[in-house]
Amino acid sequence: MRIGVSVLAIGAVATGIVDLIWRRFDPAEQPIQAFGDQVAAHSMVFACVVALVLIVGGITIVQPRTVRLGSVLLAVAYCVFAIFWSPRLTTGFEYLGWAGLTGALGGLAQEAIVIAALAIVFASGSSDAGWAQRVALIARWVFGVSALLFGIAHLANIAGIARMVPQWMPLGGNVWAVVTGIAFILAGIAILSGILDVVAARLLTLMLAVFSALALAPQLVSSSHEQSAWGVNVYNVTAIGAVWVLADWLASRRVDRLSFSDER
Repeated sequence: MRIGVSVLAIGAVATGIVDLIWRRFDPAEQPIQAFGDQVAAHSMVFACVVALVLIVGGITIVQPRTVRLGSVLLAVAYCVFAIFWSPRLTTGFEYLGWAGLTGALGGLAQEAIVIAALAIVFASGSSDAGWAQRVALIARWVFGVSALLFGIAHLANIAGIARMVPQWMPLGGNVWAVVTGIAFILAGIAILSGILDVVAARLLTLMLAVFSALALAPQLVSSSHEQSAWGVNVYNVTAIGAVWVLADWLASRRVDRLSFSDER
């Protein structure tokens, strides 16, 4: 899982740097304003502290001796971001209906997949096979359900997703919004069922990488002065690393099962 962990770490460190530059949480990816504008206005010190945790966690997780410490630090930071999304479970539905609820669930899922990947990294160094097995099972469900939520969120907001698709791409933005939504749902089903789960995780990693290159990276040119443009890009790098960790973990388990069968 070394490459996936490294990509995740780069995304986390970059997120911390972006938050330090603006000295606030990214309103799009870390919506502390969901607790009220007054809370957001007085959160500068808190944002800087969490940013430093992200940077230290990203650096320590790639060091063999401190990988578990790094995974804990990063998990704490992304748990904080998940808490920021929680008020929108009610307010999102109240003001926007089901679209608002699916958007809030998608935001929670964004943080959950990173936390699940960090749990896998932490558990991979454990000598307690039973505990590692339970963490692995929970991680599979978190990734699978999150992928389903991403797909539902895409299909519930086709117009919004379509606006992110480059105009030069054939078939039009609406088609690609539907295609990616369906792809997320199929990936979620595969991960949950264990059928072609490794292939699904690999393809999901690739899709997120293509999404970064085609839809998100251009925002750094057109909106380089906006924190949200940087925030969405660095988060997507983190998500790529998280799904990469999942894919490598699923592949390693497949190899372990085959080796055990051969020994028998």
